Amino acid sequence: MALSLLSPREHVRVDLNSKRDGFKVAKRPISRIDVTELALNEKLVYINRVSKVVKGGKRLSFSALMVVGDGNGHVGVGVGKANEVPLAISKAGTIAKKNLIKVRLAGNTIPHEILVKLGAAKVLLKPASPGTGLIAGGSVRAVVEAVGIKDILTKSLGSSNKVNVAKATILALSQLRDPETELARRRGVPKGQEAVTGG
Repeated sequence: MALSLLSPREHVRVDLNSKRDGFKVAKRPISRIDVTELALNEKLVYINRVSKVVKGGKRLSFSALMVVGDGNGHVGVGVGKANEVPLAISKAGTIAKKNLIKVRLAGNTIPHEILVKLGAAKVLLKPASPGTGLIAGGSVRAVVEAVGIKDILTKSLGSSNKVNVAKATILALSQLRDPETELARRRGVPKGQEAVTGG
């Protein structure tokens, strides 16, 4: 899907539920980042207890939502499921490290506004001036803190499901582009070689 940049009012809309030939099409990037070189911090966002009724009674299991990031542009989200809480948390951390992405930042904020839809979750991210702080809550706040953003305006417009909101935030951050680089690419001019003309 083509991205529209440079105008603060233009949004990028991405829907991961699109289907092709009857199959869901996954558009998330596959991580190729070396985790051993990063100083990652883990943050547990949510633990959900799931109860399944079976013939002998109730069977309990747990799912954990974990966010990892180095505070310098790298962030990942993982969901782990197990019959015990510590094992679910461990799985979530491992999965989050496998799903790391590199986010393009503009100083302490993001380069442009973006609106992303994933399932029923819809997340809006807007750049903010220095000193604004993190205007975010829940899963969105955990993700933007982990990536190292200091000033941002956010709004969750759809479902409040913590897992889907966190994944939508990650998708939005992965869709960010540098306006100058994108313009140069569209014009076919390598970055840094743009000719300046004037009378």
